[in-house]
Amino acid sequence: MTSYEDHPVYDAKELTKGETQARIVLDGQVYTLRITKANKLILTK
Repeated sequence: MTSYEDHPVYDAKELTKGETQARIVLDGQVYTLRITKANKLILTK
């Protein structure tokens, strides 16, 4: 994590540890962050 203009910045490839998906939890809800073949990000619940 680095800071950019007072907001944290996370590298998606670090979050997914080289894979294409990572799980993110917010208030007990689980979300999936996915890197597509077109190198785009999708966040779903």
